[in-house]
Amino acid sequence: MLNLRSETMKKTPEKPEVKKLSAESLIERTLVLVKPDGVQRALIGRIIQRFEDAGIKIVGAKMRWIDREFAKKHYSAHVTKPMYKGLEDFIVSGPVIALVLEGVSVVETVRKIVGSTEPKSAIPGTIRGDFAQHSYSYADAKNMAIKNLIHASGNLEEAKQEIALWFSKDELHTYKTVHEIHVF
Repeated sequence: MLNLRSETMKKTPEKPEVKKLSAESLIERTLVLVKPDGVQRALIGRIIQRFEDAGIKIVGAKMRWIDREFAKKHYSAHVTKPMYKGLEDFIVSGPVIALVLEGVSVVETVRKIVGSTEPKSAIPGTIRGDFAQHSYSYADAKNMAIKNLIHASGNLEEAKQEIALWFSKDELHTYKTVHEIHVF
């Protein structure tokens, strides 16, 4: 007699163990700067609104007019590049708003909200796509930095370094928002 049970029961290969990430490990922090052009054009509130509308939490905020020494620290990866002088001249030309934002995969999310570094290439609906129009060729022709309103950390490691440069631990806050019920 044929034992159907043993014939049809094939041993399935064991699945590799997948490390499950905790929700807390997906909560990140990132640095955002509203640059002098965004401050001088009175876009601070509209820019911050974009992040808050997405459920991203502000855990640190301040206005600061940085000097050239601090600019070199912030843009250390660009100091030796030909475009650096224009970038430094621009970032020290007026006050900036520095923000530390917190949320789920917030580095990537913020970069999507901000849009392409070159405003001309940024899609509508992004901060740069809606509020700026500069192009690299225009900035190069005028021998100046591209006016793109905002800086956002490029990756998580950069975010950690920039936050430590701009904020002390005492300037960063932990609190609950009503949005955390729905977006965290």
